[in-house]
Amino acid sequence: MNRNLWVLAAMFIFVAFAGAAWAEGTGTKAADGSVWFFGLTILGAGIAMGLGTVGTGAGMGNTVGKALEAMARQPEMIGTIQTNMFIGLAFIESLAIYALAVAMILLYANPFKGLFIAG
Repeated sequence: MNRNLWVLAAMFIFVAFAGAAWAEGTGTKAADGSVWFFGLTILGAGIAMGLGTVGTGAGMGNTVGKALEAMARQPEMIGTIQTNMFIGLAFIESLAIYALAVAMILLYANPFKGLFIAG
């Protein structure tokens, strides 16, 4: 676990400072920044979707597990518990949809593209 944490920290540092390492290059703005910009944009969209789905998956699993425990304890309340569980699952799933929306905005309608790409 400790080694994985170090690898994750090193990857974060590399991604965070990769642009600064290549910032003093010669040539046009588009030739220097576009490859790094789009590469890091794809990486950011992937991380957004990965973290968004991992969190919502864990939340959904916990919700369904607790609802099943409640249904087993009180069988007469199954309808109410099930309705509340589905409402909660819809709210949890909306967080994954927000992560998807952020990833799609980063990939297709990036508001920061004008800062890195000339023209």
